[in-house]
Amino acid sequence: MARTAEVVRNTKETQISVSVDLDGSGVSDVQTGVGFFDHMLDSFARHGGIDLKVRTQGDLHIDFHHTVEDTGIVIGQAIAKALDGFKGVRRFGHAYIPMDETLTRCAIDLSNRPYLIWKVAFKTPKIGEFDTELFKEFHHAFAMNLGACVHLETLYGDNSHHIAESGFKALARALRAAVELDPKTHGHAPSTKGVL
Repeated sequence: MARTAEVVRNTKETQISVSVDLDGSGVSDVQTGVGFFDHMLDSFARHGGIDLKVRTQGDLHIDFHHTVEDTGIVIGQAIAKALDGFKGVRRFGHAYIPMDETLTRCAIDLSNRPYLIWKVAFKTPKIGEFDTELFKEFHHAFAMNLGACVHLETLYGDNSHHIAESGFKALARALRAAVELDPKTHGHAPSTKGVL
């Protein structure tokens, strides 16, 4: 059964469509109007093994906040929809990603009990035109709308670009492991409760 989904969300601040294929090959087609954010989402798709198409039109004349946060909302919703109640998946995943002087760790639980632990400190307030504080906004929106418990921590690092990118890659690799189908679940949600 195909694990694909498409979600469209339109507000006065953003108009967003996202489609995902959890069993793709990491092909991305991302256009948010924010170059560095596009780069991060391309990396997320590639390392997550998820085909990802994103079209976001946001109120960039104000700032990048709504565009980044709302895109996180819709990507989280699309992946949750494709997972169809988390049936048959491994549920847990983790990854360590080194990137030059930076090392970032991510652990994820597809529990339908969303939570974000964020232990990431950037050395600069911006990467180019991009406010580094927006990375937390994306990850929070993503976790809440996916229904995932996400723990993301940069263990050490100096370069803000490396800190950001290693975080997206760590999230992607952890998610890749968590959404993998587990034959031992026999198509059921991996929980003693029977549902997630």
